[in-house]
Amino acid sequence: MAILTGTIALSGETRLGSTIVVPKSHIRSRSISSLACQSSGTFSGVKLVNPGFRNSRNGRGSSCGRNSVDSKSIRARRFPVAFLPQAKENVKYLKDNWRHMLKLNHWVVRDYYKLVETVNSLEPSIRALSDEQLRGKTDEFRQRVRDGTTLDSIQAEAFAVVREAARRTLGMRHFDVQIIGGAVLHDGGIAEMKTGEGKTLVSPLAAYLNSLTGRGVHVVTVNDYLAQRDAQWMGQIHRFLGLSVGLVQSNMRPHERKQAYACDITYSNNSELGFDYLRDHTSEKKEDLVMRWPTPFNFAIVDEVDSVLIDEGRNPLLISSQSSKDAARYPVAAEVADFLVADYHYKIDWKDKSTELTEEGVAAAELALDTEDLWDERDPWARFVITAIKAKEFHQRDVHYIVKDGQVQIVDEFTGRVVENRRWSDGIHQAVEAKEGLRIQADTVTVAQITYQSFFKLYPKLAGMTGTAKTEEAEFLKIYKMPVVEIPTNLPNIRQDLPLQLFPVARGKWEKVREEVEYMYTQGRPVLVGTTSVEQSEYLSELLSDWGIPHNVLNARPKYAAREAEIVAQAGRKCAITIATNMAGRGTDIILGGNPEMLAKEIIENSFIGYMTTEAPNVDTDGAPLSQMALSKFKQSPTSVVRISSAIRAVSSICGRNRQSWTYREAKSKLQSALELASEKDELRLQQLAKGGGTESMGAHIALAYISLVRDCQVYCQEEGAEVKRLGGLHVIGTALHESRRVDNQLRGRAGRQGDPGSTRFLISLQDEMFRKFNAEWASNLISKLGLDDNIPIENSSFANRLLDLQKAAERYYFGVRKSLVEYDEVMEVQRKHVYNLRQAFLLDGADSCKERLYRYMQAVADDIVLPAVDSSKAPRFWRMDDILADFEDLLTKTYFDLPNYSAPSIILGKVTGEMLVESLETVRFEEKTGLDDAVLPGLPSLADHPSGLRRKASALKRWLEITTDGSVSEGEHQREVHLLRKYLGDVLIATYQEKLKKSSLSNSKIELLERVLAVKALDQYWRDHLINMNRLRAAVNVRSFGHMNPLEEYKIDGCRFFIAMLSAARRLTVESLLQPWVPMEDGSDLDLDYI
Repeated sequence: MAILTGTIALSGETRLGSTIVVPKSHIRSRSISSLACQSSGTFSGVKLVNPGFRNSRNGRGSSCGRNSVDSKSIRARRFPVAFLPQAKENVKYLKDNWRHMLKLNHWVVRDYYKLVETVNSLEPSIRALSDEQLRGKTDEFRQRVRDGTTLDSIQAEAFAVVREAARRTLGMRHFDVQIIGGAVLHDGGIAEMKTGEGKTLVSPLAAYLNSLTGRGVHVVTVNDYLAQRDAQWMGQIHRFLGLSVGLVQSNMRPHERKQAYACDITYSNNSELGFDYLRDHTSEKKEDLVMRWPTPFNFAIVDEVDSVLIDEGRNPLLISSQSSKDAARYPVAAEVADFLVADYHYKIDWKDKSTELTEEGVAAAELALDTEDLWDERDPWARFVITAIKAKEFHQRDVHYIVKDGQVQIVDEFTGRVVENRRWSDGIHQAVEAKEGLRIQADTVTVAQITYQSFFKLYPKLAGMTGTAKTEEAEFLKIYKMPVVEIPTNLPNIRQDLPLQLFPVARGKWEKVREEVEYMYTQGRPVLVGTTSVEQSEYLSELLSDWGIPHNVLNARPKYAAREAEIVAQAGRKCAITIATNMAGRGTDIILGGNPEMLAKEIIENSFIGYMTTEAPNVDTDGAPLSQMALSKFKQSPTSVVRISSAIRAVSSICGRNRQSWTYREAKSKLQSALELASEKDELRLQQLAKGGGTESMGAHIALAYISLVRDCQVYCQEEGAEVKRLGGLHVIGTALHESRRVDNQLRGRAGRQGDPGSTRFLISLQDEMFRKFNAEWASNLISKLGLDDNIPIENSSFANRLLDLQKAAERYYFGVRKSLVEYDEVMEVQRKHVYNLRQAFLLDGADSCKERLYRYMQAVADDIVLPAVDSSKAPRFWRMDDILADFEDLLTKTYFDLPNYSAPSIILGKVTGEMLVESLETVRFEEKTGLDDAVLPGLPSLADHPSGLRRKASALKRWLEITTDGSVSEGEHQREVHLLRKYLGDVLIATYQEKLKKSSLSNSKIELLERVLAVKALDQYWRDHLINMNRLRAAVNVRSFGHMNPLEEYKIDGCRFFIAMLSAARRLTVESLLQPWVPMEDGSDLDLDYI
């Protein structure tokens, strides 16, 4: 299209504010003179963007009625005027093409076309197969993989099989570009496919191929709705080919989750997947695990991968337990924060979302709280006051959260949805509750945590797909080692992105939004307005309502969110106006003319719901009614009218005969069942069912009416879609620039899907949040110099480039934040992996392996007692032998003092003195070698159970090798004596435990269970404490930068020290628990593990 700026309207054009868009064919078919004649001799101030359109010497338009024509004009007529813009377009095309060819992405895609050719060549032979033969291909592929064939070798044939299965089950055939997308996923990359290009159909290609190994594939979406939709929709392909398909939803029980994860392909949302992983690592029994242990991860395909790994990457997944400590402090701190004044009592850093009390603020808070020191450890108030200030400044109602049923519900800033069962950590959620005057829920103590960045790196092979990832390619490569490949569109993109307009104040911006919406509404074009918060969407809704413009709103409020699918599906109808918060991951395309299935469903509900229930819908849970005022009326065919009438009689008959009236939700459920029946049964079978009686007959009547309506709606939506295309397609208005170009591109991508026409424009103001965060003073200074009114925008390419640079700066800043998070989390990642592997080993390993690990625990406890008291460079007589013996006595006897009915076991070292240890070690020093069977040192008590048998001797030898090679003892003249003392005291602990087992009346299975539970409980207890300590350390190390120390290095050093101490304490508690009495319950039926 060519663009004319001005105010006149020509036939066949679509006006966009002060800009007129003229189809290219229109310009090519008419000369500039004929266009000028239509405006009575002049262009009335119309200025062509392309200066090559001028055809007079002085630049003025020619007159229609001139009789004399000069020679230059005659020569100009020899060439069509359209030649100039066409030539310029050709030059631009060539430049763009060469620029495209110079990119690596061009050659990567070109290489994938070789695979496409192979898949296309296989299509005729695959299509000739029967359903059974096609399904048999799965078994054939599996056998070939078991025989050693690589997945790459069968990739083309597998893709051809999936393409044919999709054609037979869904009536959809993969385009060539979708085959390329599937190949990118299989190679562990990110397929960037524009909105409407069919990402959902791409995932089964890679999922099917990688499931052939039998190790499972996870298809990850951003919410339960999309996971369920894809499992039902795309699952038809996999089930047709003989694969099992599982679905994980938030309301499922553990055994249902376990069955889902055992399937060949499992659909889940990202949070459920992460929480199941964490829950498995807080389970105390093997039977409670739901994932495929010991190897739960094989291959994952992440839909909306940028949203999950970038936007959500900073948010840790937490499993917490409640703690009521300090809950009463939050309301008091909220009152203090309320009277403190910004920039006087405290300073705000909007970019880092941090606050700092000034001296005046500290004094005012101490006076209000009647305390001498906010940071007094005995009466700490500083944390609560600062948290209350953060809740006041950074967490705004109807922007970051909504209040429903007396609870604070978080609104996801990237998707605009309410996030169920999520709470802010570090006391922020309690502070917000206090600010709103709600009941303060208990503080939480972190039990397990992991970030999405760390979680998804657990997959040996990870792939993703999205419509916007190229701007974050560097981050994906650096953190996840995932390249981004731009997949070509199936049809050329003809969407027009209009110039950005900047307003001095928000009032002028919203007025311009209203004007543009109103103009598009009069033209009949559908409009989507993207806002960044619930507050903004409702402000604009009120503005449009005041001007009488019908519209629909989609934001986080339940009354709107409940109708999300219907609102988005019909947002492409003629005259439809939709105001929505961020559109990422909505899962429903905006189809020009509307979605016929959704329209038919809406008609069915409106036709029957009144006959099935007298109960009014609950707006908060069932959704607010949609605005239909501006939409064209749908005319039903005679067949549909007859079938709807028959269905109404069937419904009335059921309700009248049985005097039955369902609740609103029950009625909706029965209608949904009838619609599902329409997809499961053919029309002939439905007609047979309709002849019967009862509820089944009623459902068949409704299903028949739905099928007929879908046919009518398909014709109607196709005709209306063609009309909307002639009008210019969907127009998208962005009301703010986001901190990432990627989020803006997601909104733009809603227009111009699959080669449709469309346009976009962003209208922003200097009062938007991004300008406040990143201090774009240059923009304010420029506008103040120009002295523009509030309602006059700036539309300038250099200005737009400066704003683009501002967005890039914001992206770099947040990339730095995420990179810092990764660097810090890498420390926790190593520690978490070690703890979780150890935990799984206790739960899943065999009895002998578990027992051997416990013996190594006992040896480690002995080492922790011995090593601090010895020095290999000094003779044993200088070692602190009395301290060693005192610690051992404490370990073996202290747990019995509170149990009067139980006596301590015989203590092997009870009569051993420090002098005896020294004498024994000095004696053995002069021996050339010590045999493995010599279980005791000379002169010391013998052990009751020294190693006997091949397995026991092998275990003792392994421990001895670990003692001599672990590097915990520095080289010295008496290093050998240190090793012998460690070995002997470790054997003492093991022998004491074995003596206890011999005297125990418990069965071997109960002893095995008890050992596992005790080890896991001790590890969990100290791991929870370690998480708290590491979070506190993370907050504290930043202060060390003032001492010219690297906070990250300090975090690594101290974190490693904390971790070693945590493991040591867990081992000590485990050994103490094993050596103490195991108390049976009063009836003697089992063990009281909680008491232990």
